[in-house]
Amino acid sequence: METKRAPVRALVLVPIRPARTRRAEGDPRGADRSSTARVEEAIGLARAIELDVVEGIPVPLPMYKPATLFGSGKVQELAARIKADEIELAIVDHALTPVQQQNLEKEWGTKVIDRTGLILEIFGERAQTREGTLQVELAHLNYQKSRLVRSWTHLERQRGGFGFLGGPGETQIEADRRALQERITRIEHELETVVRTRRLQRESRRKVPHPIVALVGYTNAGKSTLFNTLTSSDIFAKDLLFATLDPTLRRLKLPHGTEVILSDTVGFISDLPTHLVAAFRATLEEVIEATLILHVRDIAHEDSEAQARDVMNVLEQLGVETTKTDRLIEVWNKIDLMPEDARPAMRPSPDKGKPAIVPISALTGEGIPALLDLVEQRLSEGRPVYTVSLAGDALARLHRLYELGEVLSRVDAEDGTTIANIRVPDKHESAFHREFPRAKLLPSGQKAAATESKKAWDPMDKD
Repeated sequence: METKRAPVRALVLVPIRPARTRRAEGDPRGADRSSTARVEEAIGLARAIELDVVEGIPVPLPMYKPATLFGSGKVQELAARIKADEIELAIVDHALTPVQQQNLEKEWGTKVIDRTGLILEIFGERAQTREGTLQVELAHLNYQKSRLVRSWTHLERQRGGFGFLGGPGETQIEADRRALQERITRIEHELETVVRTRRLQRESRRKVPHPIVALVGYTNAGKSTLFNTLTSSDIFAKDLLFATLDPTLRRLKLPHGTEVILSDTVGFISDLPTHLVAAFRATLEEVIEATLILHVRDIAHEDSEAQARDVMNVLEQLGVETTKTDRLIEVWNKIDLMPEDARPAMRPSPDKGKPAIVPISALTGEGIPALLDLVEQRLSEGRPVYTVSLAGDALARLHRLYELGEVLSRVDAEDGTTIANIRVPDKHESAFHREFPRAKLLPSGQKAAATESKKAWDPMDKD
């Protein structure tokens, strides 16, 4: 019987720069994040791959040292701690140069990885689809390319000569670099095929025009829980950083019949490496193409504002215009963790360049109806609204109005005539005009009034 190996003992080190210094240097984290929250996030990243985190330590860092990042005294102090606690892996929550990583491993006598390396390890464990696996490997190879390929061990090793000449006599590091680049090129070609396939899938979806609504947000903000609540799905949703990696698409029917494609995406995080964003561009194209973007925020988190800025930065890297507030709704999740009197109010319309806000709890369902109504309202803006008058035998076709569109209002006159205002989606336009050829298009002003008078009604209700 195979014995399960004990989890790797890890020590998490979080360099903390003075707030004033970070602001002066233009550090993207600035002074926004508390030291406690940064340490908790770094520990969460380590535990996401089931490491045995002995402790997370904030390490004051007055200035960067080119050779080891930390000062010599701090390096020696941490070396003693690592030896005493039998640490097998030291995680530095900061980007390390190849030289810094190599020097720290030599000083501490243990394996050292930085924030980027840790995120790549998590992604490597989470990827389920062929596409996700390729994207992770591409990002990992580009990362290793800058690491002097000293930890590149799974390629076939070939040695020959003494390294004085090229070709068969190339040095080991040159052979590794060449093999590395060849593998990168092959993966890029495979991912090009994935991009073409996704493009074809999107084009086929446009033929049956369902708008795409994309969920984005900081990792662990509750996107997958919300996705499951809205679509009655059972995709992996757990209190783990990067619980979702591969994109998931589901069809969702909104309260008044509008059908959309809901997309769940990988969570964003601060200091997400540029090459990682580039590698996942094929997946994140669903966000770029989305009709509406729901930015899910953990509003109960102390660093919610800073996390929101990080998400906006990644969206901008993808080419999404974050200033277009009519395309964006902020979903303030986890209000169930807040006291009743501290919960935020809903802001149904953009205000002063800021997007609409809908407070919800994806866990309890609170606020979900308001969110769905707002999403449908946003997606319906600009669609034509018609007035249909039915009398006599034509009243038997009243139910078809509800099947072909969204009935905004209905008035039953004393003479038995029913007048309804109906908003019609693109896919039902031809059928609607065929069945109701005398329908009249409402001008924009009257259309707004019809929307304001909207009321829920069921054809089976008795008048």
